[in-house]
Amino acid sequence: MSKKITLFLPYNGFNYTQKTVTSFLSSGLVAEIYLLSTKQDVPEIENCKILFVENLLSTAAIKEIIARSTTEITAVVKQDTLLELGQFALDRFISIAENTSGGLVYSDYYEIKDDVRQPHPTIDYQEGSLRDDFNFGYLLLFNTEAIKKLQFNESYNFGGLYDLRLKVSQKNKIIRIGEFLYSSIETDERKSGEKLFDYVDPRNRSTQIEMEKVCTNHLKSIGAYLEPNFEKIDFDKTDFKVEASVVIPVKNRVKTISDAIQSVLKQKTNFAFNLLIVDNYSDDGTTEKIEAFAKQDTRIIHLIPARKELGIGGCWNEAVHHSNCGKFAVQLDSDDMYSDENTLQKIVNKFYEENVAAVIGSYLMTNFQLEQLPPGVIDHKEWTPENGRNNALRINGLGAPRAFYTPVLREVKIPNVSYGEDYSVVLAISRRYQIGRIYEPLYFCRRWEGNTDSALSIVQMNNHNFYKDKIRTFELLARKNKVKSGK
Repeated sequence: MSKKITLFLPYNGFNYTQKTVTSFLSSGLVAEIYLLSTKQDVPEIENCKILFVENLLSTAAIKEIIARSTTEITAVVKQDTLLELGQFALDRFISIAENTSGGLVYSDYYEIKDDVRQPHPTIDYQEGSLRDDFNFGYLLLFNTEAIKKLQFNESYNFGGLYDLRLKVSQKNKIIRIGEFLYSSIETDERKSGEKLFDYVDPRNRSTQIEMEKVCTNHLKSIGAYLEPNFEKIDFDKTDFKVEASVVIPVKNRVKTISDAIQSVLKQKTNFAFNLLIVDNYSDDGTTEKIEAFAKQDTRIIHLIPARKELGIGGCWNEAVHHSNCGKFAVQLDSDDMYSDENTLQKIVNKFYEENVAAVIGSYLMTNFQLEQLPPGVIDHKEWTPENGRNNALRINGLGAPRAFYTPVLREVKIPNVSYGEDYSVVLAISRRYQIGRIYEPLYFCRRWEGNTDSALSIVQMNNHNFYKDKIRTFELLARKNKVKSGK
């Protein structure tokens, strides 16, 4: 096999880069290696060319990479980190790339932690894998002919690589090799729950604005972009026993359910409301606590579903389709709390003020003692009335608390799962209706060891991400049909 690869990797002058270079050159398949540096004075490495770029992820850097690659495959290492190739790894990459005509090929890999290799599987790419933080691993192999055909009409400082892979996906297959073909050093050792909110960190705002533009242009290119035209709602056509219902699905939250209930009961409103608690067969004392509250306050409706296979989404359906559900269904998780007694009134007001089918608030990250945790307020200010529903396909969450106009929610229905069910239903609703936003904190999101996403394994994180990508794929296809039909 001849030398079919031109390699590009970030370089800050560290010694381990030499090991990476040696690993690639020993394969006999690499024709040229370019070290991408943002510094002018880095030490040279034999058999490599140093290529100065102002920003490693910029469109300008991507154009330089494409222009200088003269081989069949253009290989890009995403981070300045040690990379050790496995046995015949590049042979395998090239074979798969050629046999599948893949525009982009990536693989599983090992992470080296304390000199121990731990497997890090990736997930298959889908049409809905629009997240800019989709994990391809550290090594991406592009078909050079495919990327040389691309047109770059926009110039980005941070979104160049994201723009490149979305453009590649429009006309080429993206192929995952489910084999561990190389090893790398993990540089971000935070728990999953700590990484979860990086995209809403205010320090990353300028990057996120660019990423939104990249994604929006991609949606326009593939016929999935929705213009800011929304269906109107007539709130007077319905008859409900109460104006609003707070919905709490719960299973085994004996430590937190009392705080959640009390934060609802102290709400001050100019309308009638109730609390629907869907108790999904708790066996830790949660049921008894709910029953005690229900005996003292008739606004509490304690529901135990007949079905025993329900996830969080299924419990929501039980509440929303119950005869006592109000005109608006408002979310509260069983381990969280409303921030003050005016939350419910503010949410309901927003429905009428902006004629929206759903309202999403903001929340404060706290510990169990309600002390603020980084990154603090999660407000999702990246949302705009004009483009929020398009950008929603790029990000992994939309905020809390969430509230819905009940007739619309009954029509859409919620997937019977315990992760991503809220994201799925908001995407579906936003396809037709406007979503209202409240940017002041209405909600305390309490992080503790019992949270479902506090410290997930790689396999669990992959399962979650794959499911959300699947949701996005379904929604992307629905939006393409909507655009095509003009309805």
